[in-house]
Amino acid sequence: MATRAQQTVWTYSEFARLPDDGNRYEVIAGDLYVTPAPRPIHQEVLIALALLLREFAERHNLGWVLPAPVDVLYADGEYVEPDIVFVRRERRGIITDRGIEGPPDLIVEVTSGSTAARDRGIKRKQYAYFGVPLYWIVDPESRHIEVYGVQEDPAQPAIVRDTLTWTPFPGGPTLTIRVPEIFRGFD
Repeated sequence: MATRAQQTVWTYSEFARLPDDGNRYEVIAGDLYVTPAPRPIHQEVLIALALLLREFAERHNLGWVLPAPVDVLYADGEYVEPDIVFVRRERRGIITDRGIEGPPDLIVEVTSGSTAARDRGIKRKQYAYFGVPLYWIVDPESRHIEVYGVQEDPAQPAIVRDTLTWTPFPGGPTLTIRVPEIFRGFD
């Protein structure tokens, strides 16, 4: 179960000093969220999807696919650790020694019972506020991907159960993801 603690504003140096104890730490709207290590299905789905995205990005020289743990820093007091981020090659400058300093082009969260409300609630709102153009929530329990985009109604994601297509930029190459394949082995 995720827990949270409030502090006025977390500086990055305070955030960076949190223990490396297997928990995931994120600061969202001034609240520190602590989530225990993920379940095996979470990790298997994360790896399957990260490998698909990475192979596609490398084949087309599109940019970087980075799985957790990697920090995304928006401003003082806003630090998250998404499951997967994608940054286009043209935006390489936002990747620093501290993490991703600005909105990635794609954020993916593999949700679980302890993170579902936060992934669909405050994190979705924060990602939109800070300009993340595309956000996927992968739900291993329901076997679907929720697609949120800045152009669409953020309260009404596209629910994809069969085939998801992703084009990282207009006119670019398209990746086709067969959603059931990323969940195989957990039927």
